[in-house]
Amino acid sequence: MTDAPGGYEVDDVVEAETTPAESSPTFLRWLGELVLMVVLAFVLATGIRTFVVQPYVIPTGSMIPTIGIGERVLANKFVYRFQTPQQGDIVVFDDPTGSVPTLIKRVVAVGGQTIDIQDSAVYVDGKKLDEPYAHAKPSEPGEVLLPLKIPEGQVWLMGDNRTNSHDSRWFGPQPVSIIHGKAFLRYWPFNRIAGL
Repeated sequence: MTDAPGGYEVDDVVEAETTPAESSPTFLRWLGELVLMVVLAFVLATGIRTFVVQPYVIPTGSMIPTIGIGERVLANKFVYRFQTPQQGDIVVFDDPTGSVPTLIKRVVAVGGQTIDIQDSAVYVDGKKLDEPYAHAKPSEPGEVLLPLKIPEGQVWLMGDNRTNSHDSRWFGPQPVSIIHGKAFLRYWPFNRIAGL
């Protein structure tokens, strides 16, 4: 045995050997991590879409000019877990007629309020609504007999495009349980991005 600098014997010095497995992950380990990341991303995206925020494509022109046909909106899906829909909210809900999967309309009256239409204007609890979003289009009655007191747990829904909207005037008030969420952002097309 010979002395090495620093007082160690040469036989006592052991060099660490590196192997490819120690210096970088193996292909199988890398593949496993990739699969795990993809699965976690999918679960996270699904959870967000199911419980938090979901995009919707607008199928009809009933909300023109607020939202046009084919435009896309984001809807907050958890807000109504903590509060009930409010007058003025724009909501996405199941189409009660079954023509399309979902519709988007504005909440005009909520449970306990009385809705009426007189002289092409909407009245809630006897007071004429100020509705700038309807752009002075006349609101005419439909097939539902008015005035009508909205049952608790239901809402009266109308499109902003009052002359071309199949809404509660035809299918009546709807239960809050069919509402998917509150639309809060129009995000497509880019030149129409705006809060709702």
